[in-house]
Amino acid sequence: MREMVRARRGAWTAALLAVTVAGSLVSGCTSGGGAAHDSRSPSQSQSPSPSGTDTANAGPVLAVKIDNAPDARPQTGLDAADVVYAEQVEGGLSRLMAVFATTLPDSVGPVRSARESDLELLRQFHDPTLAFSGAQHKLLPLIDDAPLDPEPAGKVPDAWYRGSGKAAPHNLYLRPRRLMDSVPGDSALTTGFRFGAAPAGGTPEDSLTVRFPSARFTFTWSADRGRWLVAMDGTPTVTTDDRKVAPATVVVQHVKVRSSKYHDFLGNNTPFTESVGSGTAQVLRDGRVFDARWTRPAATDGTRFTTPDGAPLNFAPGQVWVVLVKA
Repeated sequence: MREMVRARRGAWTAALLAVTVAGSLVSGCTSGGGAAHDSRSPSQSQSPSPSGTDTANAGPVLAVKIDNAPDARPQTGLDAADVVYAEQVEGGLSRLMAVFATTLPDSVGPVRSARESDLELLRQFHDPTLAFSGAQHKLLPLIDDAPLDPEPAGKVPDAWYRGSGKAAPHNLYLRPRRLMDSVPGDSALTTGFRFGAAPAGGTPEDSLTVRFPSARFTFTWSADRGRWLVAMDGTPTVTTDDRKVAPATVVVQHVKVRSSKYHDFLGNNTPFTESVGSGTAQVLRDGRVFDARWTRPAATDGTRFTTPDGAPLNFAPGQVWVVLVKA
């Protein structure tokens, strides 16, 4: 499978460049540079997983870069993701990456461009499929060489369409089932997350706000739903079909964010978010916040979260949001 993927990558390098320059479906990309589970494998290197499934043969997850500018909201399909990563992009704004392993919605979007940070973040998965609108032309060779299956807009024409409710570049959508015949299942989520009973302790928490330079996320506990209701930039987050986005677990992961060698068309530097290493975090579940430590020794490892005394920290079953914020 890996050899087939790499063969397809080589054939698509020229197509990627052409799509970016042409800017038809990819006009959303910047020219400078968007079920409950009991347990999961602590890292990609551990196979078989706790469920007895060989993670190397589980099939690829689908990762989609999702626009998070105010004009892109409400988004479509965000509530169906198993994991949602929020990362900083140019100008201190935010962009999302939604990872699908157990459910494929009919449509996802709006879809935007990839960033260098995505390549490191996705190394924890086995040959993931990355759907994106395009990328800065200097980044395209790195995407082509990365251990993933790139799916830019236009590569599979009938998988992409422009919606009528928003103006470009905030109206590019993906039909996931045109890219994947079936979902790989939760054994493909080699994130290192553990699911189960909450640890002792924690502090009761009704609401927590995380700030980027030009964006903010607020997570408010809903006892009725047993979930955290998401608001972005002060506005409640709902999907286009009016479903509230409400993860069971929220992780505020403090990471290094540094300048990269890439810029957007306005000259703003593209930040690089380092997801390999170690640091502190806060884990929100069950109406409480838990202080935590995170470690990811290598890019091919998942991220391990522990209590301050080193005990594994379980997440609540359900969707997980990870906000990667500058330490």
